[in-house]
Amino acid sequence: MADEKGTLYLCATPIGNLGDVSARCLEILRSVDMIAAEDTRRTLQLLNHFGIAKPLTSYHEHNKRAKGEYIVKLLIEGKSIAQVSDAGTPAISDPGEDLVRLCIDNGITVTSVPGPVAAINALILSGLPAKRYAFEGFLSVNKRHRREHLQSVKNDTHTLIFYEAPHKLKATIEDMRAAFGGGRRVALARELTKLHEEIIRTTLDGAAELYAESAPRGEYVIVVEGAAEDTVTDERFWTDMSVTEHVDKYIADGMKKNDAIKAAALDRGVPKRDIYNDYHKEVGI
Repeated sequence: MADEKGTLYLCATPIGNLGDVSARCLEILRSVDMIAAEDTRRTLQLLNHFGIAKPLTSYHEHNKRAKGEYIVKLLIEGKSIAQVSDAGTPAISDPGEDLVRLCIDNGITVTSVPGPVAAINALILSGLPAKRYAFEGFLSVNKRHRREHLQSVKNDTHTLIFYEAPHKLKATIEDMRAAFGGGRRVALARELTKLHEEIIRTTLDGAAELYAESAPRGEYVIVVEGAAEDTVTDERFWTDMSVTEHVDKYIADGMKKNDAIKAAALDRGVPKRDIYNDYHKEVGI
């Protein structure tokens, strides 16, 4: 009879205040054979605070393929392993997602030890509707992909939640203003559960003005108001069109070609030169 496989525990750790760790999380961390951590140094600080001594192995975006196979091998041998991110719930905008899928593919039991989630904390503190929401995670560092992402959700009527790093915040706010309009309400949350927790409730225009004069600090959760129901009308008319069809629609309405290209670029939230190049490539000019 084959030995019983181990279990992977997805353990949520505090996003700031160490008092938020659950008793069950501490129990699991004390009982497993190994802890897979996004940053072993940061996790070691948590373990030392609670007097827990366990073998640690790194598991992060840059080693997830090789280390994932190593972790699965140990689980198949019957070891129990806890996976933790730097803070909060693993497998959300986190390589833990890949480890979960790998374990499922190998018939290994995966269970979660619930706890803090920065996105949910920010949502309930934002003052924006929380009945329907969508978590969009981190936007691409590629400018075009980031703008296309925002354009794809600009007509969504549910509240949108994003994660963002401080050095990208200003550019992201500007792209959101271009896609959603400066009047959209937004809440920017940082230092959640910590002594200097801050929730800025304003509009995208207001956020741009604020950070024009002060540098963003810390990791942010951005909660954006959804589109108003009565504004989601014929703005969708171009979503199933090619670039050529989109530009030609404006030309047929009486616009000059350059103005039509500019209008299509604004609709799609991409630079004018991208539409210009795509249009001329499609029509063979």
